[in-house]
This record gives sequence, C-alpha cells and structure tokens, in this order.
Amino acid sequence: MRTGNCTGLALAAFAANSVLCRMALGGTVIDAGSFSAIRLASGAAALLLILAVRDGGRVRPSGSWVSAGWLFLYAVAFSFAYLDLSTGTGALILFGSVQATMILTAVWAGDRPDVRESAGMLMALGGLGYLASPGLAAPSLTGALLMAAAGGAWGAYSLRGRGVADPLADTAGNFVRTLPLAAGLGLLALRHSSTSAEGVLLAVVSGALTSGVGYALWYAALRGLSAARAAVVQLSVPVLAAGGGVAFLSEEISTRLILAAVLILGGVGLALRGGEKRRHGDLSPVLTLGRADLVGGVGLPRD
Repeated sequence: MRTGNCTGLALAAFAANSVLCRMALGGTVIDAGSFSAIRLASGAAALLLILAVRDGGRVRPSGSWVSAGWLFLYAVAFSFAYLDLSTGTGALILFGSVQATMILTAVWAGDRPDVRESAGMLMALGGLGYLASPGLAAPSLTGALLMAAAGGAWGAYSLRGRGVADPLADTAGNFVRTLPLAAGLGLLALRHSSTSAEGVLLAVVSGALTSGVGYALWYAALRGLSAARAAVVQLSVPVLAAGGGVAFLSEEISTRLILAAVLILGGVGLALRGGEKRRHGDLSPVLTLGRADLVGGVGLPRD
C-alpha cells in the first residue's frame, strides 16, 4: 500500500509539473526565465529541508556540477517550450525524448536490441516524428525542438545518476548547484520580466511540491518497484498531464495527439517488455538508468 500510494502521488506530481508550467506561461502571468529560476530555487530549498528531516538535521547534499548543468538545461528548455505547446503535447514529446535518449545510449554502449525492442523503438520515434510533422494540428516546431532538447538533457542527467548511493542527496546537491545559473538567468530575465504574485506562486509550487516533494515520493516508491514496473508506470505521466490540461486549462486533445500517444507509449512499452524478456533478469543500461528523475522519464532503480 505504501509503495502504491507513493507511486501514484509521485506520478501525479510529475504530470502536475507540466500543468503548472503551462498554466503559468500560457496565461502569461510570469516569464519563462523567471519561472525556471524560481522553480529551481524552490526545488533546492524543498529538497534540502526533506534531507534535513530525514537525516536528523544534518544536511549533506552530494551531486556534481556536470549533472547540475544538465538539470539546468532541462528546466530552462522545459519552460520555454511550454510557451508554445499544449500540456499533453509537451509532456508526450518530453517523455518520448527522454526514453529515446536512454534507449539509444544503451544501443550505442553495445546493448543490441532484439526484433521486438527494435520495432518498439522505431514505433516510438515514428510517433514523435508524426506528432511534429507539418499540418494544421502540428505543434510549434520551436516548442517541439525545445522540449526534445529538454528530454535529451533529462535523459543525460538520469544516465549520470545511475548507481548513486543516495539519490535524494544527489538530487538535492544538483539543485543547489544550479542556483548560480538560476540567479544569472533571473537577472537576464529582469529586462523582460512579467512576474506576478500568481506566477511566482505557480513556480514555487512547481519547484517545492511537484518537483522536490515529488522526487522524494518517487525515491520512496522505487524501494518497492522492479525496474520494469517502474518503467511501465511512467507511461501514465503524459496521459495524466493531458488530462490535467483538459481539466484545468480547457485544452483540446487532437486526433494527432491521440495517435502519436498510442505510437510513442506503445512503442516504449513494447521495447521495455522486449528487453525484459530477452535479458531474463539481466538488466541492460536501458533498465538501469539510475535513480535521477524526471516528468515522464524518471531514472530507474537497480534491482
């Protein structure tokens, strides 16, 4: 029950990140640069507080500057992408790009996929291509490219986090290391700043609750989830995000988005299932991507 509750809340938090970002930037209550800076600062504060509570007041964040750079790139590209994308479309591109980065990295590292895995990867990549292809219902090309870059950055961040001894301390340290970059971004954003109390509140909630607390819940859930199950449950994040966009932002779900979701999520699920069958418990880099996280592409546990 504990694992189920933590998993459900964590996935809802990851999907809520997309909803909150789109709510803030689509409604122009805050600019993308300020939103990113406040989100990262709030996430750092929340994770340090959680770390202090867990360790009895001792705060010992770890992490690295390289990982912090990837985290910063993800957060900034994510925010600017949502200036032009709907909630569901953005989450789907993000999720697909993260998983594509991880799977292709595993292939590059020498893990040779079987027919089922190859078919799944091609299916997912085809879905991404179809979603971004020209047409009346196509999303903004700039927004799609930015979100794909965000997914690639998060994939790289997750790959660097595999096998860390303390994922919560590692993530807290990485968030803290983004603060100088976030401060610089905030200063640059002052020239075009359009912040409001509502926008700041949305950024704080996104950073502290749906990022910081969401990550803590996910790490708790990972203790009771196998790698394959953790990968599969993440398929629900884009669906939850799209539902949130409909419920809270009155967004419409196009036929293109539905078909692309079937191709992308179905392809990723097929690839993961094929890998599990082929390895018979010997997890490849595709399924041992560490415990670093993300909306739609959280790193996976080692079994």
